[in-house]
Amino acid sequence: MSRIILVHGAWCGSWAWEKLLPQLERAGHHVQAPDLPGHGGDSTPIREVSLEGYTDRITQVLDAEPEPAVLVGHSLGGAVISQAAEQRPDKTNTLVYMAAFLLRDGETVRSVLANDTESLLMPAMVTSEDETYFTLREDAIVEAWCADCSAGDRERVKSQAGRQATAPGATPVVVTEGNFGRVPRVYVETLRDRTITPSAQRGMYGRTPCEKVILMDTGHFPQYAAPEELTDKFTSVVG
Repeated sequence: MSRIILVHGAWCGSWAWEKLLPQLERAGHHVQAPDLPGHGGDSTPIREVSLEGYTDRITQVLDAEPEPAVLVGHSLGGAVISQAAEQRPDKTNTLVYMAAFLLRDGETVRSVLANDTESLLMPAMVTSEDETYFTLREDAIVEAWCADCSAGDRERVKSQAGRQATAPGATPVVVTEGNFGRVPRVYVETLRDRTITPSAQRGMYGRTPCEKVILMDTGHFPQYAAPEELTDKFTSVVG
């Protein structure tokens, strides 16, 4: 079985994996789900949160054990796993982009999201007065993120959503064919996603092809909407 590192997305923390992680462990995988800087239980000040800091956190987790890992990035976490693979290609077994930003060299999360005109996310974002972070309008979280989840899970996600530093989404990724480009990639497309719409997802994995595309008939949080199915599909890919 595989070593798997789960990398959460914007406004989230390791809590976002609470239903999927035990499913993967029961399937025999060794699973880790760290909080990125400024998220969950991590106390990094919001002004100091950066894409580089996110990447450093994941490379530290990679380096802590000798076995290469499968990196699973959700949403903004896709940019993070790309950067981690660029820095540690030999420690990265496979990259799995789950409703995630699969960016080309020089692209930013913000630029791709701005072109996703059907997304409900940008209208839901509220910028802080000092422009260092975003929050999400509470009335928009469920519709944009997890309308297909159970009532309990919708409340859980809504209650846990925190602040998101502006810097990571505005920072261009730096990836090369010699490092990032030699790591196998898998994309999990979410067919009812209203955060990163299916057309935007297809555009990203069309420009940066993946060895396999997995289809999930869910919204942006398949780890809540269908954790058992997601586990089965992950296992078919990562062993």
